[in-house]
Amino acid sequence: MMKVKCADAGVGAMNKRKILQAAEKCFAQFGFKGTAVQKIADEAGLPKTNVLYYFKTKQELYVAVLEETLSQWNSHFDKATVDDDPADVLAAYIAEKMEVSRTHPLASKIFAMEIINGAQNLSGYFDEEHALWMKGRLAVIDKWVEAGKLQAVEGEYLLYTIWASTQHYADFSAQITRLRGKKMTKADFEQATKQVIKLILGGCGLAVPETYRD
Repeated sequence: MMKVKCADAGVGAMNKRKILQAAEKCFAQFGFKGTAVQKIADEAGLPKTNVLYYFKTKQELYVAVLEETLSQWNSHFDKATVDDDPADVLAAYIAEKMEVSRTHPLASKIFAMEIINGAQNLSGYFDEEHALWMKGRLAVIDKWVEAGKLQAVEGEYLLYTIWASTQHYADFSAQITRLRGKKMTKADFEQATKQVIKLILGGCGLAVPETYRD
């Protein structure tokens, strides 16, 4: 009986992953209004009833895609404390967000369009959980400043700068491709990551960790 339950759980996790990936692709291409649950089911290769089994409504699925994006962006910085080196933490955070822009550009674009359109579908999660996350991160930045580990900076604007700089490579990838005459490769992203880290840490009076130096 236990093996059957474990197998069912594995299938369930796999189906949810397929659905989320299909939803990400559909929402990025057609937007929230232009995406039907049936379209997501077809993209996932699953019956519509399966999609609605895991996500009761299209909006619930849409919010799940947005929340997963926020979770990916915040993964490293979540664990930061005043005892950590701000240069190491911020550099790793920037690098992680750049990697998400490289590997999950559609998710970033969906999030950007949601914010541009007023973030109506994020009201609960964003205004509560994400706002609480930001409050905690700003407290860490303030403690770094108080401890003399970081020059006096407004943490709120520092985070906005990091988000804008890193998410640009996903949200405005078409612009970058047109201006460069070709798409960015993994090597290009690695070089861009080093430059973004250098610019932001330099503005904070921090030395770039050796891992991210040219």
